[in-house]
Amino acid sequence: MCSRILWNDNPIAKTVSRCMDWSVDDEPELWFVPRGTDRVGGTDAESLRWTSAHATLVTSMWGLGTVDGMNERGLAAHALYLDPEDVSFPAPDGRPSVSNAMWVQYLLDTFETVAEAVDAIDRVRITSPDFRGQQLGIHIALEDATGDSAIIEPLDGRLVVHHGREFTVMTNSPTLDRQLENLSRYRPFGGELPPPGDITSADRFVRSAYFLHYLPEPRNEVEAVAGVFQLIANVSVPYGAPYSDGGVYPTWWRAGADLTNRVYYFGSTRSPNIFWIVLDDLAEVTEVRRIDPREPSLVGDQTANLAPASLSY
Repeated sequence: MCSRILWNDNPIAKTVSRCMDWSVDDEPELWFVPRGTDRVGGTDAESLRWTSAHATLVTSMWGLGTVDGMNERGLAAHALYLDPEDVSFPAPDGRPSVSNAMWVQYLLDTFETVAEAVDAIDRVRITSPDFRGQQLGIHIALEDATGDSAIIEPLDGRLVVHHGREFTVMTNSPTLDRQLENLSRYRPFGGELPPPGDITSADRFVRSAYFLHYLPEPRNEVEAVAGVFQLIANVSVPYGAPYSDGGVYPTWWRAGADLTNRVYYFGSTRSPNIFWIVLDDLAEVTEVRRIDPREPSLVGDQTANLAPASLSY
């Protein structure tokens, strides 16, 4: 249920892609949120209130929070599912709180680089209120225009950070340390096994790393974006494909970003098309704007078609 792939070792552009796999449609909406927007981290008395320092292009989930996006400085963040049995959020300790549904938005609003976000990781306490009546474990992937990367996982009551350019792939459970241990069984990562072909999180992690390793150098920005979209399609889950337990969690959409040139891409798997928004072209916009990314006719540059809107979460 979800994968993220960062291509940060090519000389053309730092690009990233992710997919959203879920049992039902997460009803995504794509928002432009200008700098200077007032936000709140949750509904409890300790919830942090902040004013965004950076404009963002973000995808919301069920109108309850931000699950993916990029800011005007080229920092991107992605929330992916992590089994609640693996997750343990910090206990109340007097710090202001941010819910897991607003974690991505807080990071994009506040920081310019991965290093800044990591340095301030313990400034707030991440909470996990019920999400549509259920507990959802998540972990976060961050990357920026320099190619820096971090994976953040709430484990044993604290935020565990894996920080470095080498952390280019993330899927779901198990935790990153166990995913990397499993990866070492496969070639060319220390083992002799060929890449696996199942839709499980562990297999998607290995396949993502395997094909990223062999991705040829792009000749231009178009190929740099196309490369990560080709890889995320390889680990996407077709509609109807069951996991071993019988559960069906297809890929509903794929998003990506050119962090170097600050362009955000989106494609619904109900449509053959991909469209994009150029964040730099919105530099002087001071109002919230949105677009329905599930509209199947969207293709190409849709920056001018973002419509004024009232922010609903």
